[in-house]
Amino acid sequence: MAHLKFHPIGSPREGFIDNASFLEAKSKLEEKEAVLKARRAEVAQGWGERYIERVHKKGKLTARERIDRLRDPDTPTFEVGSMVNYGRRFGELTSPAAGVITAFIRVHDRYVMAIANDNTVASGSWWPNTPEKIQRAQEMALRFAIPVVYLVDCSGLYLPEQSKSFAGARGAGHIFKKNSLLSARGVPQIAGVFGDSIAGGGYMPIISDRVYMTEQAYMVIAGAALIKGAKSEKITSLDIGGPEVHVHQSGCADARVPDDETLIHAIRDEIARLPSTAADYYRGGVGPADPRFPSHELEGIVPVDHREAYSAEEVIARLVDHSLFKEAMPHVGREMICGVGRVNGLLAGFIANRQGLLDDPRTRGGYRPGGSLYKAGIAKISAFSRACNADGIPIVWLQDISGFDIGREAEAEGLLGYGSNLIYTNSTNETPMITVLLRKASGAGYYAMAGLPYDPVIQLSTTISRLSVMEGRTLAIATYNTKLDDNFEIVARDEEERAAIAAGMAEVEARIERDMDPFVAASQLDTDEIICLRELRPWLEALIEMSYQSTGNRRIKNPRILSLHDLDVLVDGGRE
Repeated sequence: MAHLKFHPIGSPREGFIDNASFLEAKSKLEEKEAVLKARRAEVAQGWGERYIERVHKKGKLTARERIDRLRDPDTPTFEVGSMVNYGRRFGELTSPAAGVITAFIRVHDRYVMAIANDNTVASGSWWPNTPEKIQRAQEMALRFAIPVVYLVDCSGLYLPEQSKSFAGARGAGHIFKKNSLLSARGVPQIAGVFGDSIAGGGYMPIISDRVYMTEQAYMVIAGAALIKGAKSEKITSLDIGGPEVHVHQSGCADARVPDDETLIHAIRDEIARLPSTAADYYRGGVGPADPRFPSHELEGIVPVDHREAYSAEEVIARLVDHSLFKEAMPHVGREMICGVGRVNGLLAGFIANRQGLLDDPRTRGGYRPGGSLYKAGIAKISAFSRACNADGIPIVWLQDISGFDIGREAEAEGLLGYGSNLIYTNSTNETPMITVLLRKASGAGYYAMAGLPYDPVIQLSTTISRLSVMEGRTLAIATYNTKLDDNFEIVARDEEERAAIAAGMAEVEARIERDMDPFVAASQLDTDEIICLRELRPWLEALIEMSYQSTGNRRIKNPRILSLHDLDVLVDGGRE
C-alpha cells in the first residue's frame, strides 16, 4: 500500500500501425502544424521590423527580447494566449497577441509568469481582450502560486476601442483586483517599468512587492499631453512621474536603474531570493525520465480525421515517465481511462476518452462507441477526480469526446444526475487541472471533462481540436429536420426546393466547421494556447512541475495515505 505500483503501458509503434499509415497521418498533421508555426512567427513580429527598429533607437529592448534575457539560458518559453485577437482588425490596424505577451519561463530554476506589454504594438496599449488576457495569466499564476513578473511599457488603453476594454466585469480595472488577490495570497509580484506607464498601466505595478524603474520610465495617472490640454501646463511625463518622483518622493517605486539590461538583472536577483522549487522534494527521490516510447510519435498516432479511432493508451504511453502507468478501476466504465503516472518524476493523474468500438455485453450488438460518456464512466471519473483532489495530485484531462450518451435508456439511468455530480466535483476541486483538447470537444462532454468554463488552470488545444456543441453535419440535420424524412433524406416538392435545402444544409455545415477551427477559439480566449502534438510532453513537464513548485499552497499527501489506494480495494478488491 505504501507506494503506487506502476505497470508498462503502450507498445512499440510498429506493432499497432504500419509505417505507411503512420507517415501519412504525420504528413496530414504537419500541414496543419505548419500553419500554426507560420502564425506564431507572424505574431512574434508585432507590428514589424519598422517598429522593432523604433524601439531599439530609443536604447530599449522589445518585450520579447526582455523575456528572452529574463529567462534562464537555453530554457523554453511557454507562451499562452499567443493567438488572442488573431485575424481580428480594428479599423486598419491589428493587435498581434492583443499587444501583450504572457508566458511561463524559468528564472533561477523557478517557474514564473511573465506579463510583458508589446512595445512594438501601439506602444504597448491595451486593446479589446488585452485585459482579459492579462487577468487569465494572473489567474494561472494565482492557481499555481508562482511569482508574477510584470514588464511594463504601456501607454494605456487604445482609446479608439476603449468601450470594448474599459467597462464590464473583466474590463481593464479587474487587472488591479487580480493584483490584489495575488498579494493577499502571498504570491510574489515584481514589476519592472521600462517606459510608458500611463493610466491603467500606471496602476498595474504599484501593488507589486518590488517596483523598479529605468531612467526612461514614468508612471502617471495622466500623461503630459492630457495635462497640457486640461491645465495648459508645459511639462513632460518624466517630470510628472519619472524615477526622480516615484523613487525619491512618492515612494511608489523601490529603485531606479539606468537601462533595460540592468533592470532585467535586478529582477533576476529578486527571483533568486525567493524559495527554490519544491518539485525535487515531491519527487521523493525518483528522478525525471523520458517515456519509453518517444512523444514525437504522437504526430502519426492521433489521426487528423476525428472519425478515425486510435489507442488512448498509446497516447498516455508517450506522455508518462518510462511509459509506466497505474490505471484505476480498469474494469469499470471502460470508455474512460483513469490512472496515475509520473511526468518528469512527479505524480500526475490522467483522464482520457477511449476511442473506437468497446465490448459491452449489455448492448444489443455487444458493442458501443467510445468517445462518449456513459453512466459507469461518469461515476468512475467523478470518483477518480475526487481522489486526486484529496491527494493533491494534479489532473491532466485528455479530451476527445463526442458528448454524453443520449436516448431513453440514458435518461432512465439518470445520466443528468451523474453528470451533475461530476460537474460539482470538478467545480470544487482545488488541485490543479490541466485540460488538453486532443481532437473533439463536443457538447456537455466538453464541460464534464473540465473544459474551460470549469476553471482548469490552463486549457491547451492542438491544431486538430474541434470545439463545438455539435458537429456541422449534425447541426445541419437538426436545423432542417422538418425538411427531412426518418433517414435524413431531403423531402421536397421539386428539384428547385431540394437544391435550396441542400445548399442551406451545406452552408450551415461549412459555417460550423469554420467556427470549430482552434484558431477561432484561441483568438477569442476560448482556449489558452494552441500547441503541436510533439510539444505536449514538454508542456506537461513544465505545468506539472509548477503544480508542485510552491510548498504550503495546497494539500499534497505522502504516497502512503493516498485515497487512490482505497479505490483499488473498494472497486477491484485490491488486485493489481
